[in-house]
Amino acid sequence: MRRDRLIAAAVSRVLGLVLAIIISLSSVTQSFAFEPVKISRDDRALNLTATTDIYANQGEAFQVSTAPGSDGIRRRIEVQASTPNHQGDWAVFALANVSEEQLERVIVAPHFRLVNSKVIWPDLGSQRIDAITPSEGFALDRVPSADADVFRITLNPGSVVTFVAELATPSLPQIYLWEPDAYKDTINSFTLYRGIVLGIAGLLAVFLTILFVVKGTSMLPAAAALAWAVLAYICVDFGFLEKLISITSSDVRIWRACAEVALASSLVIFLFTYLNLNRWHVHLGHATFAWVIGLVLLYGVAIYDPSIASGIARISLSLTATAGILLIVYLGLNRYDRAILLVPTWALFMVWLFGGWLTVSGQLDNDIIQPALGGGLVLIVLLIGFTVMQHAFAGGAYQQGLFSDLERQSLALMGSGDTVWDWDVARDRLVTTPDVAVRLGMQLGSMHGPVRNWIPRLHPDDRDRFKATLDVLLEQRKGRLHHEFRVRAEDGHYHWLQIRARPVLGSNGEIIRCVGTIVDVTEPKNSVERLLSDALHDNLTGLPNRQLFLDRLQSILSIAAGSDNVRPTVMAIDIDRYKQVNDALGIAAGDNILIALTRRLRRLLKPQDTLARISGDQFGIILVSERDPAKVADFADAVAQAIMVPINFAQREVILTASVGLSSWVDQQENAVSMLGDAELAMYRAKRGGGNKVEPFRPAFRGNDTPDRLQVETDLRRALERRELSMAYQPIIQLSDGEIVGFEALMRWKHPKRGLIPPSEFIPIAETCDLIEPLGIFALECATSDLGTWEKVTGELPIFMSVNLSSAQLLNADLFNEIRALLNRTGCDPHRLKLELTESMMMDNPEQARLILDKLKDLGVSLALDDFGTGYSSLGYLTQFPFDTIKIDKSLVLDHSERGEVLLRSIINMVRSMDMTVVAEGIGTDEDAAELARLGCPYGQSYLFGAPMPADAVQRLLRERFPLTRRA
Repeated sequence: MRRDRLIAAAVSRVLGLVLAIIISLSSVTQSFAFEPVKISRDDRALNLTATTDIYANQGEAFQVSTAPGSDGIRRRIEVQASTPNHQGDWAVFALANVSEEQLERVIVAPHFRLVNSKVIWPDLGSQRIDAITPSEGFALDRVPSADADVFRITLNPGSVVTFVAELATPSLPQIYLWEPDAYKDTINSFTLYRGIVLGIAGLLAVFLTILFVVKGTSMLPAAAALAWAVLAYICVDFGFLEKLISITSSDVRIWRACAEVALASSLVIFLFTYLNLNRWHVHLGHATFAWVIGLVLLYGVAIYDPSIASGIARISLSLTATAGILLIVYLGLNRYDRAILLVPTWALFMVWLFGGWLTVSGQLDNDIIQPALGGGLVLIVLLIGFTVMQHAFAGGAYQQGLFSDLERQSLALMGSGDTVWDWDVARDRLVTTPDVAVRLGMQLGSMHGPVRNWIPRLHPDDRDRFKATLDVLLEQRKGRLHHEFRVRAEDGHYHWLQIRARPVLGSNGEIIRCVGTIVDVTEPKNSVERLLSDALHDNLTGLPNRQLFLDRLQSILSIAAGSDNVRPTVMAIDIDRYKQVNDALGIAAGDNILIALTRRLRRLLKPQDTLARISGDQFGIILVSERDPAKVADFADAVAQAIMVPINFAQREVILTASVGLSSWVDQQENAVSMLGDAELAMYRAKRGGGNKVEPFRPAFRGNDTPDRLQVETDLRRALERRELSMAYQPIIQLSDGEIVGFEALMRWKHPKRGLIPPSEFIPIAETCDLIEPLGIFALECATSDLGTWEKVTGELPIFMSVNLSSAQLLNADLFNEIRALLNRTGCDPHRLKLELTESMMMDNPEQARLILDKLKDLGVSLALDDFGTGYSSLGYLTQFPFDTIKIDKSLVLDHSERGEVLLRSIINMVRSMDMTVVAEGIGTDEDAAELARLGCPYGQSYLFGAPMPADAVQRLLRERFPLTRRA
């Protein structure tokens, strides 16, 4: 018994020692394998990824418990790393042969799998397994393969083998068990598919490159670059690159990252170039340039960390797809053909991108998905190639033939001295022949290139209008370009350029070119501006005239009505004895004196004040800078003192004085005309008091002791408001049969106190103030309205209506618009209206008079030159102005001398030879009328045929002369 106890104690000590050794060994590394994967003879391919255990950072010696064998016993094995500096990453899986025969299989671990490679910091692949050690036998033999780690194994019938794989990287995305022949067949089938896809991609890249060389449009190099990027990506993804050059598995990661960066950057460039985004907004070009530069920098990043570069490239593809959707939708809604044609391609690209996201996120793990995505890229490039070819060959022979015509027209234009403006819309290149830059003092060719190169040279006020005009032309794809804008020359001055061009459409209906002429219209523009300036400014001094003075005063009064800080004062300044200076020294001396006085008065004013020349020797001042009455009085004294300073002219000293009238703003209902009128009343009172004094306005000045001229002006203003004016009509007859052919409208004023006032008294007064224009509109409105009333009573009349036009109306730039609006309002036929003017009216501003008369003539209104023969330049006006009627003055008609008759006969013959109508005025006797008819004068007007009569009398006369039965 004692011996048995000793033996038991020894056994227990041994077991304890063994247990201690096992515990110490387990503290180094210990793991347990899962259940083995059962393999039968019919299994051709098995995915071992889910049944493989990964153990990271386990050191160079790795221990693992094997899967239980056929006897149910688990064994423990230890594997040593076969490579130096091993990271200690291991993978363990077990296989069980449940068949009754020996099985040959290969273990395959692909280097790169797009499946589950992730978007950010993607796994770009490398060598996965350095060696595989089975629990039975020696390490497995490696089968040569460029794109996977392949190991051949042999499993005996009924055996269970645990395999320990020494990993080269911490991750093992996929591991398969293949039947050798099946694996070989699969590789061969994919090789054929990949070869076809590579061939198509290569042909596309070469074809688009050749197309770019032949055609040269900007979208072709972008499409070719995208095709080459896709070819590079496929070469790396299909393992074709490794067959061309010798590279390691780590170098493949760099090439793969660079290929994805190239794909992302070329897609951005293609989208920008194809949609021609720089034409829509310059900021789009800046954003795209920055985007591409950022992607180009990723090539350098790929050398140091390919995963970061690849992740950013994949994010860029997603952003490009989103931006492309927004741009295509926006431009498509604006009917941009390129965006519409890109819809199918972009839809396919979005499907491809969605499939790629499902793949890299691991939601799609089919073996076919990765090569299918490569083929999808080639299909996308193929669609892009078709789309680009449609634009490249649009137009064909028609386009070529049309350009040859344009070349011939261009030669003709260059021979005439005009400049050809040629904008190639497809390539966004603008050329002028001869180069307009030379005329602007710039370097040769500096204005050639994209349209956006013109924008910085344009006047800031014209830039948006210039861009909008071109955008509308491209959007509408029709019409003509007629645009004027200012361009800054090299010396800093602006030149007015006028473009007249027409778009050229290709067979697809899109504008491919815009060709026309560009002309420097600086001089005509300056002439028009001078005419407009002369209409509102004094030609001698450059000061505002009476009309502009009243307009500014009315604006200030409108501000004063709502602000307590604005209290204007109006000064009317008249130079005493100025007529004597003109008579003594001449008109030239008088003009120089006015210029000198203008300079003196300007020095007294502040920027908010206004100085104007109201009439010949009368100035007006709107004083806004001073409100205090004492300071206003001091300012008026300073004005008087400035005028009294002696002026040296022609070795003579001229001393002038001035009569100054003041009118301050006190009533919110007061208008500019009445305020200036009050200042003039005060000025006239100062002048009546001997001059050389300042006189403030007082209401008593409006009494009966005011000058007759001022009283007439005031009464006339009220008469116009109270409708005391009327029209009388003197008939114009046909000398051959005495038939009435028209009437001349004459204004009548029946004063409530003075009775009938002749026009010769109130018309000159109205011309010197602001009343002549409303009087003229009143006369036109009454005459046309009465003509319409007569026709309603008697039916359509074969007569015209003559209305006199004053010089103030002729110099009004709005006269044309006012007459056109009046004709539309009254419904009067423009051909029935005849406007009469005297040659003296056009002497003030002949250029502006001719412009306005030409517009009225185009409107259909007839024009008559009144009092012909009394002036000194009548014959010149016959050729300069578009008159169609000449009214011979009565002084020539009543001159019965031999010379008078010869002159009258010559005038009638001359006017008739110019296809003009002649009206003789002031015919005294029937014999004179018969003689005029014999000489060829068709019409006459005088008291012999009828005195001016009111409208109702004319209506009765017309009913007798033109009854309704003669209307037809």
